[in-house]
Amino acid sequence: MTNTDENQVTLPKKGTSRDALIEQLQGLHARDTNWHDGRTFSLVYHASDEHTEFLKKAYAVYFHQNGLNPSAFPSLQKFEAEVVSISANLLGGGAQAAGTMTSGGTESVLMAIKTYRDWARATKPEIKNPEMIVPLSIHPAFDKAAHYFDVKIRKAPLGSDFRVDLDAVKKMINPNTILLVGSAPQYPQGVIDPIAELGQLAKANGIGLHVDACVGGFILPFLKKAGYPIPPFDLSVDGVTSMSADLHKYGFAAKGASIVLYKDKELRRHQFFVLSEWPGGCFASPSMPGTRPAGSIAAAWATLQAFGEDGYLQIAKTCMDNTKKIQDGIRALGFRIIGQPEMSIFGFDSETMDVYAVADQMQARGWYIDRQQKPTCLHLMVTPAHTAHIDTFLRDLKESAALVKGNPNLSTEGMAAMYGMMAKVPDPSMVDQVLYQYMDERYATGAAPKLG
Repeated sequence: MTNTDENQVTLPKKGTSRDALIEQLQGLHARDTNWHDGRTFSLVYHASDEHTEFLKKAYAVYFHQNGLNPSAFPSLQKFEAEVVSISANLLGGGAQAAGTMTSGGTESVLMAIKTYRDWARATKPEIKNPEMIVPLSIHPAFDKAAHYFDVKIRKAPLGSDFRVDLDAVKKMINPNTILLVGSAPQYPQGVIDPIAELGQLAKANGIGLHVDACVGGFILPFLKKAGYPIPPFDLSVDGVTSMSADLHKYGFAAKGASIVLYKDKELRRHQFFVLSEWPGGCFASPSMPGTRPAGSIAAAWATLQAFGEDGYLQIAKTCMDNTKKIQDGIRALGFRIIGQPEMSIFGFDSETMDVYAVADQMQARGWYIDRQQKPTCLHLMVTPAHTAHIDTFLRDLKESAALVKGNPNLSTEGMAAMYGMMAKVPDPSMVDQVLYQYMDERYATGAAPKLG
């Protein structure tokens, strides 16, 4: 690459050797946060080195294929159909459930909201301004879907347990409501919304209920089998009409693999896009993309086959064993766990120190920890990758906490100052401008933007 100025890169006149480029890629990769040694608590889900090598090989077999047209690649049709069927049976849908694979949780959510919008157009034509009611804790993908598909999003408050307030939901339902949403679990505190009760409300009002299980869909069923007290959350619950679940999270598939499930094929049909009069031929697409990377489909199928029920049970137990050890260690250092998380995802805070400043100190030690707001806290998602590194994490957390306690000025420096400011600004539009600037900087060719 040739730099003409700090904000512009042009295509090189002559190509660079592929060996040199691989060496450059490896060098840049080495500077990123070390997820391999359990230094991240989101973004990457690492089961083992052996499984990662297996994923690479499975993905590479289908590296060039395109999942758009199954008539050209019938093996991909087999893989996707079987992934959908396995997921439907795992998540209480049985033979009647139907679904598709997507590129991730956001696309699964987008497809679900598009489906309910089109379902309402077909079955409730009197509704001109459709609305959905979601918990305040719902993933931002639902805000994105509302924006894209012109469905008004209304957010119900949470109770003291961080689950959605059912009385508030009931009062918010009106003639324009087409959908209720609950999480299993919600991301910030790792608690499961009252899905059974939401199902009763949805059924009584003749509307849909979508369960966002993008994080929990491929671990909660196994925690339940292992004896953990997991409340009803899936398609077996009366009133639940759809779900989203990510294979590339606790399913440990390659990135780019999620699932959206519906109670039946009739509802799923509203997700599809078809066009019969295009000069290029009849066109039919199940989801957002045209071209669909085949590698993620094949790797997801291979992952489910490789682990099987016994493998996923062991992973789920390992995740919870790790979670308990980390939570016990965090509490012993004077932090507190927020709410009553039901799986290996949780937030923690402190009454005696600035946790944003603690996160800064942990980042200086090589740990990447997500920062949250409302309430101010830090966030962890625990996997088998953390098994061998828990003691080191707790040692570094102890040192970081002691440093922050002894140096109050650390709360006014670095990311602590940035997040502290954003958490306190009363006008969200001011924070939005910071985020827009961050997004602009993301595509600059200089240093990477910093925001957490």
